[in-house]
Amino acid sequence: MNYIVFDLEWNQAADIKTRLKNELMFEIIEIGAVKLDSRKNYVDCFHELIKPQIFHEMNQITGQLIHLRMEELDYCRSFPEVARDFIAWCGEDCVFCTWGDTDLSELQRNMSYYQMPPLADKPIPFYDVQKLFSIAFEDRKTRRALKYAVDYLQIEKVDAFHRADADAYYTAKVLACIAQEEVFHNYSYNTYHLPKNRAEEIHVVFDDYGKYISRAFPSKIEAMRDGEVLLSKCYLCGCRTKKKIPWFTNNGKHYYSIVRCGTHGMIKMKIRLRKSEDNQIYVVKTMKQVEEVVVEDIRSKWKRTKL
Repeated sequence: MNYIVFDLEWNQAADIKTRLKNELMFEIIEIGAVKLDSRKNYVDCFHELIKPQIFHEMNQITGQLIHLRMEELDYCRSFPEVARDFIAWCGEDCVFCTWGDTDLSELQRNMSYYQMPPLADKPIPFYDVQKLFSIAFEDRKTRRALKYAVDYLQIEKVDAFHRADADAYYTAKVLACIAQEEVFHNYSYNTYHLPKNRAEEIHVVFDDYGKYISRAFPSKIEAMRDGEVLLSKCYLCGCRTKKKIPWFTNNGKHYYSIVRCGTHGMIKMKIRLRKSEDNQIYVVKTMKQVEEVVVEDIRSKWKRTKL
């Protein structure tokens, strides 16, 4: 198995009128990647600029950030050509790694725009190195900029940030610094393609919480009527629980509940409602053991919704 650590740079419309008439908001103009083996040793790299087909002016902010002029892309290959070579270079036995959780979706969105075969037809497990850095070196919650992580780990700077090849290189260096194997239990799921049916829905238990990712529903109402979405069994042992605080919402997007397992104590459940690529609704539910102070905080929120 190889780690494919990649980064993308993309352009967007220079004006609102151009943006509104195009279904693709971000056009990829650069792909950079580093391939590491299963021991996180360097194997190879991939880097290529891409000739734009949609936006023919460089967005001012984008240009200033990545220090790239549109003229430099005139003689480059098109996205489908570069993306096909990139996917072939990755190989079949690999796991994608990115800094943050957006690049894998944007890669698939651009591939879909050009009607290319999808990377997968369901959620893709990948490593969000930004999250892994926080788990390995900080508090598991804080999300840092790549430059912060490079400075923290005293990684030598050889190129400027905000170019795909440089950022892929630095992300790979950060990944290689994570020695604790247990950190790599904490993979993420990209949901550009959702589970197609109940059997494909994601149920996974990490070191300190459980996660459920649903299939798509036509509406929020149907999602919140589904038995699996509202299921409140203990994620650790599968036993029935006693509901201490019923499902409630204070903003219409996030729902909370507190249940008690006879073996594992108080468990906080949280539902996030999200929109799929085709504007349907899907659910990400997390379940976590909590102390009484968290229970009281949720109870306080619940009481405020009843005023």
